[in-house]
Amino acid sequence: MSAQFIIEQLMHGVGYGLMLFLMAAGLTLVFGIMDTLNLSHGSLFMVGAYISSTVHQYMHSFVLAVAVAVIGTMLLAAVLERILFRRLYAADHLVQVVATVGVIFVADSLVMMIWGEAPLMASTPHALSGPLYLTEDWPYPSYRFVVLAAGLGVAGLLYVLVNHTRLGMLVRAGASNRQMAELMGLRVKRVFMVVFVLGAALAGLAGSLMAPISAVQVGMGEGIMIPAFAVIVIGGIGSMRGALIAALLVGVVEALGKILGPPTLKLWLSPAVVADVLPSLTSMLMFLLMIGVLMFKPRGLFPARG
Repeated sequence: MSAQFIIEQLMHGVGYGLMLFLMAAGLTLVFGIMDTLNLSHGSLFMVGAYISSTVHQYMHSFVLAVAVAVIGTMLLAAVLERILFRRLYAADHLVQVVATVGVIFVADSLVMMIWGEAPLMASTPHALSGPLYLTEDWPYPSYRFVVLAAGLGVAGLLYVLVNHTRLGMLVRAGASNRQMAELMGLRVKRVFMVVFVLGAALAGLAGSLMAPISAVQVGMGEGIMIPAFAVIVIGGIGSMRGALIAALLVGVVEALGKILGPPTLKLWLSPAVVADVLPSLTSMLMFLLMIGVLMFKPRGLFPARG
């Protein structure tokens, strides 16, 4: 096992972690700040992936495809917030779960009607299809490097938005004491709609960026929701910093499982069995990490204050 292979897998893990952060950031905004449990958040991820893949296929511009996907998910989220989620803010979590599970079924059915049951194989942008040479004899996929850069850039922008802008101040005010904020003239409903749409934009962006490196298929949103929820639990509900650190931890831990798992398991199991069980075992590491964190930090690594 070479050092180059180990570093490549760790970089893949960081990239995956950053995509999880984009999902978890939207979840932690909606759940941690608005106290609304949105299980259908992954459906926005799926819609973003489908829109991006389709636009890229016909227009041959990946930047345009990502832009259309993000705008499309934002518009869809604005409609959903206005006709459904605005009525769920004051409901208990059981009602929110039932309603958003219904949204998942509707979204999956509509996607199946529009695009069919067969997965879409999104192509990598032509300009990013070749390798980027980290050293003279060390190629690394250009597209994965762009995913890394995009994830880090969005994380930085979110930090500035939440902590150093008027919108971030209004969001924190509405989350800490909604009734008092309304009495002081803050339009909490409008702020919450902006937060919901922002979370949808992050999910759509994550879906667009993941489309060329994963199969775009019905139900893909539900698959990424499990690690995304694990991320916000590990990081601390409502904490953007916690979501970022937890997402990177989950990505690196899964990468370490892929690095160390095969040579360790092959000591006792055949290569065919190892190939079958390795994905489940690497996913299990995420839950072991979550259990370990919650044993010592029941509210997560960086719980939100207030």
